[in-house]
Amino acid sequence: MLDTKELWGKCLLEIEGELSKANFSTWFKNTFILKEDGGVIQIGVPNEFVKDWLLNKYSKLIMRVLNNNYEYVRGAEYVIAKNESKQKAEEVAPINKLLINKELPLQDLYINKDDNLNPRYTFDTFIVGRFNEFAYAAAQAIIKTPGMTYNPFFVYGNTGLGKTHLIQAVGNTIKEKYPEKKVFYITLERFATDFINAIQASKANSFKEKYRKYDVIIIDDIQFVGKMEKIQEELFHLFNAFYENNRQIIFSSDKHANYIPGLEERLKSRFAQGMILDIGEPEYESRVAILKAKAGEYRSLLPDEIIEYVAEVLQGNIRELEGSLNTIICQTQLKNRPLTVTEIKTFLKNNIKAKKSVSVKDVVKIIADFYHIEEESIYEKTRRKEIVKARQIVMYILREDFNISYPLIGQKLGGKDHTTVIHSYLKIKNDLKKDMGLSQELEQIKALFK
Repeated sequence: MLDTKELWGKCLLEIEGELSKANFSTWFKNTFILKEDGGVIQIGVPNEFVKDWLLNKYSKLIMRVLNNNYEYVRGAEYVIAKNESKQKAEEVAPINKLLINKELPLQDLYINKDDNLNPRYTFDTFIVGRFNEFAYAAAQAIIKTPGMTYNPFFVYGNTGLGKTHLIQAVGNTIKEKYPEKKVFYITLERFATDFINAIQASKANSFKEKYRKYDVIIIDDIQFVGKMEKIQEELFHLFNAFYENNRQIIFSSDKHANYIPGLEERLKSRFAQGMILDIGEPEYESRVAILKAKAGEYRSLLPDEIIEYVAEVLQGNIRELEGSLNTIICQTQLKNRPLTVTEIKTFLKNNIKAKKSVSVKDVVKIIADFYHIEEESIYEKTRRKEIVKARQIVMYILREDFNISYPLIGQKLGGKDHTTVIHSYLKIKNDLKKDMGLSQELEQIKALFK
């Protein structure tokens, strides 16, 4: 018989390790497992506020730790119950609604064990902006003809920018549109674990058969494959099996395939056969849209001036935006009144990152290393094509990203005339509009400054 107290104790230890002391104490202090029924874990919570918060903010984390500690878990329900009423838990009705604009049956929250897809990752809740519009357009093309367009599809970008949401939304949409197709989502870490377990159990053929039965396979966090030679070998053969049979392959990574340390050239070549696109950080207009959408999910109507202030000062990733929004909503509900901009400034002061100070020399070094040229050559008077391109990119970034004046840029780069700097800046700016390769190079370079 399952010892629910022991199970939840193990889960709480894992959760505590991933949260701040204050957050853990606030949201998990008075929680416990009421019962397990057919793989569904009923978690007791003290009030409606905690129930809503765990469901909307921590449900993914809770499901992950439950899966780590109990292999038969199918889902989790949150039930308002006091500690002393554990023995009467069966009398307490589980929640049956979501704090989002449309209600769904509770079973729709369960991660499907057959495909590992989270049903909450859909395009209905995916915000499209300039920062991700190319990746979104490619995803829509894949859905129309899976396995035929952009195969493989490789999307990369820093953490917290919506890569997992995008690739799982593709999987969920294909599953809905083509019921006959088998879709499977897995992280690279889980794929590697499955492979190692299969080898140790002398079931390598079973492993191959398991993954080759799908029509669409989605592998998240592929950047970790670089130092796994055996996993790269297996991935290479799996890739070939899918590609040759027009089955869709989708990967996500925190960096471009060409910059995954230790990745074999043959895999880099395979990734390049399809479409490689990046997701950058959301610009101001997209941050506003994201904040409004997230506030709508929590049914919290925040004034536009609050939304616009948060979007202006928080220029990080989507997770950081959501975390700050959670803080504002929490404080609003606790105070039972709207917050002023002054109060919000106080709450968010630890979340607002100071812009990193980067010297001209730092920029030159990073770009020189990126293009495998000597730093000194950028300062020299030479018309070698590769040097000119690197120098122009240095000038463009110094102006565009660090707002350094044209004369000062020229002075710092060996006494160049400011008109030369202006010409270089405008040339790169115009080339970016028509050269996708250059655009990807710029994104990769900018990521090196973070």
